[in-house]
Amino acid sequence: MDLDTVRTFVVAADAGQFQEAATELAVTQQAVSKRIATLERNLGVRLFTRTPRGAELTIDGQAFLPHARELLRVAERAVTSVRAGRRPLRVDVIASRVAPSGLMRGFHRAHPEIDLDVVMLLDIETAVAAIRSGEIDASFRAVAAPGRPLPDDIRSVRVLDESLQLLTGPAHALAGARSVTVARLAGHRIWMPGIVPGTEWGAYYDELVAEFGLTIEATGPNFGSDALLDTIADTPALATFMGEHTRLVWPAGHGLRRIPVTDPTPVYPHSLLWHRDNAHPALAALRAHLAAAGDDRDAAGTWAPSWAVPPDGAPGHLPAR
Repeated sequence: MDLDTVRTFVVAADAGQFQEAATELAVTQQAVSKRIATLERNLGVRLFTRTPRGAELTIDGQAFLPHARELLRVAERAVTSVRAGRRPLRVDVIASRVAPSGLMRGFHRAHPEIDLDVVMLLDIETAVAAIRSGEIDASFRAVAAPGRPLPDDIRSVRVLDESLQLLTGPAHALAGARSVTVARLAGHRIWMPGIVPGTEWGAYYDELVAEFGLTIEATGPNFGSDALLDTIADTPALATFMGEHTRLVWPAGHGLRRIPVTDPTPVYPHSLLWHRDNAHPALAALRAHLAAAGDDRDAAGTWAPSWAVPPDGAPGHLPAR
C-alpha cells in the first residue's frame, strides 16, 4: 500500500476538503483527488462522499481512518529506528568478564546519552559476518593470523594491549613470587581448558608456546571459569593464564594469586573491527573514546604475536585453522 495515498487520505479526512488537504501537502487538488481515487480502487470501497460543504467520510472511510493513522505511525517508527544516531550502537564484546566488556563499560560511563546493545559472539568469523550484514556495528577481536586476511570492507584498529598474568593456587611453587619471568615458566604446567583450536586466543597461545617453550595443556572439558578456579586452587601442580583486566571473583578460602609476567610481558592485542561504510555517529564516538583512553601499545618490554594488527591499524587477518 502506497503510504503517500494513505497520508493524503488522513490529511483530507482531517481537513474535510480536498483543497485544504492539497494546500497542506503542497500538491494540487487534482493530485489529491487522484491519490484518493487510487486508494479507493485498491481497497475496493468509497472513502469519501462529496458534499456542498466539502468531503465527508463514508462508513468505510470512518472504519479505515484509525488503521490509516496507525500505518503512518508504524512507518515513522520504522524510519526513526534507522535514522542516524537513533538506533542503539550494537557491539560484540565476546564475553561478559573479559577486557572488551570493561572497555564498553568505560565508554558507557563517558557517554551515558548513547544507547548501547551489547552482544557476545564467540567466533571471529561469526562476528565478521555480523558486521558485514549490519547485525552488529563493531566487535573486539585479536585479529589473527597468517594467510587469512580480513575482507576488504572491514576496518580494524588496535585499542588495548592487555598484560597476561599467571594465576596460581596457594600451594603452587610460584605462589609467593611478586612477579615471574616468562623463562621461569618453562617446565610448569599451565592448564587452559577454554582454548578452542582455530580461535584467535588459540592462535595467540600457540605462538606464545612456540616462542618461549612453555607447556600449555588444554585437556579435559571446559566447565567454565568457576570450575577452573576451583581446580587451580586445589592443585599445586597447575597454574593458568588470565588477562590483567579479566574480572573474576572466587571464595576467599581459595587463596588464589594473580602474578604479573615479565621479561617480556606477554600482551593480548585487542582490536576494534567495523565496516568501512558504517556511518553510525556513536561508532565514531566509540573509536575516539578508545583512541583517547588507549594504552601504550607495543610498549618496550612487551611481547605480542607476529600476526597482531599493528597499532596504526594496518589490515589484520582471520585465524588459520
